[in-house]
Amino acid sequence: MCLVWDMPRICFGAAEQEYYRRYTRWFGREGKAAAQLCAYALSKYNDWEERINKWQSPILDNTDLPAWYKSALFNELYYVSDGGTVWVDADFKSRPGHTPVSPAVVNPTQQVQEYGKFAYLEGQEYRMYNTYDVHYYASFALAMLWPQLEICILYDIAAVVPYEDAEPIKHLFDGNVDMRKDAGCVPHDMGDPDDEPWERVNAYLVHDTVNWKDLNLKFVLQVYRDYLLHDNDLQLLSAMWPIVQAAMERGLKQDTDGDGIINNCGADQTYDTWKMIGASAYCGGLWLAALKATCEIATVLGEVEQHDKYLSVLQLGKKSYQEKLWTGSYYRFDTSSRKCSESIMSDQLAGYWYLRASGIEQDVFPHDCILQALRTIYEHNVLQFENGSMGAVNGMQLDGQPESFCLQGEESWTGTSYALAATMIQEGMVDEGFHTAEGVYRTVYDRLGLGFQTPEALFARRKKYRSLAYMRPLSIWAIQWALEKVQPL
Repeated sequence: MCLVWDMPRICFGAAEQEYYRRYTRWFGREGKAAAQLCAYALSKYNDWEERINKWQSPILDNTDLPAWYKSALFNELYYVSDGGTVWVDADFKSRPGHTPVSPAVVNPTQQVQEYGKFAYLEGQEYRMYNTYDVHYYASFALAMLWPQLEICILYDIAAVVPYEDAEPIKHLFDGNVDMRKDAGCVPHDMGDPDDEPWERVNAYLVHDTVNWKDLNLKFVLQVYRDYLLHDNDLQLLSAMWPIVQAAMERGLKQDTDGDGIINNCGADQTYDTWKMIGASAYCGGLWLAALKATCEIATVLGEVEQHDKYLSVLQLGKKSYQEKLWTGSYYRFDTSSRKCSESIMSDQLAGYWYLRASGIEQDVFPHDCILQALRTIYEHNVLQFENGSMGAVNGMQLDGQPESFCLQGEESWTGTSYALAATMIQEGMVDEGFHTAEGVYRTVYDRLGLGFQTPEALFARRKKYRSLAYMRPLSIWAIQWALEKVQPL
């Protein structure tokens, strides 16, 4: 038996553009292809099954990998299709009298023209497409399995970085009215499906993300990783270089005290209720990693002057990062005088994680500090949190109590726990990494029964969870990346 739906056309809430699903390139756009689609599936399913077996068998047959990991790895892929996902061809038809203005709508790049436009929601409850601070974690699934789609997202994001949308938007957290999109900023997201994605980006209304500190840096790090993934694709790197420079120039302006590290000024990153003040382990580490990636890109492209410029900042920033944030056993949360500044953040090595995944090892952060920080995180944020059975709590105080400064400090984020596990495995802490990740799996799948709807956050104290069916847990594929490309078993 074969069951298909032939729904070739897509209109979003504002109905300004009509898009055509990717499959219509071969099966037409008239909505009359159901029989043809069935016949095609019935003639191909044996081949599809063989290809699936060929893909999955090396992992399923590997006796060194725990059974729960195999289950989680493949089952988390549900979100790629069930995340409000759309995959459309690059061409479209506009409503009479309407002309799109966003460069992401009319993206002429060869990559997008060939492979189309792909978008998935931040979460089924968080209605924004391709939320980029979260995609940073989830993107390993696309990078490993559908790399051309990952590159299409990269090109769409890049297209709107130089773009400005002056529409006034009132933000909920502070009540300020700000422009929707400023030039030189990586967008938070590519829009709301109830509005007009790609045309109006930044559907996120809580904060003005113009001054967020992580978005631009995560873009730069993904550019470098994806360049390597695509066999050192110089065309990709050359196309992205002006956007990388624009992103890093904004970062330079965010170093308000000239110490080589950008400065946070509130909830201005993916932890959007957890305020960071001054230099922070999270954004400071992302900044140093992005500086290093920019230097590597400049070297490949022969941009000597730019390489030397960013290398100078990197050398200063490395020194400041160690002096201001290293405690002897971990990087402190930030340099404010608040009690929470001494907290141990489980995600403090998010920048280093990407560098190591991209083949850059001990050139930015002292390796002994990385290993000690990982041991500290494991001992405190994992083992002292719910007896080591629930992944890593986002923030842990030195007295063994979860960070209570804000809700997100007390939460355990499923996707960042998987990313932490990948970082541990990359450094040879394989047992610790698998133990950290298993706590997430056992909690989500066994204790809460939330398979195929993995939430963003787990909250131990009240036995609650937040935001069912979320993008970030796709970061479990970063563990597989580590096992295949960095630290084979």
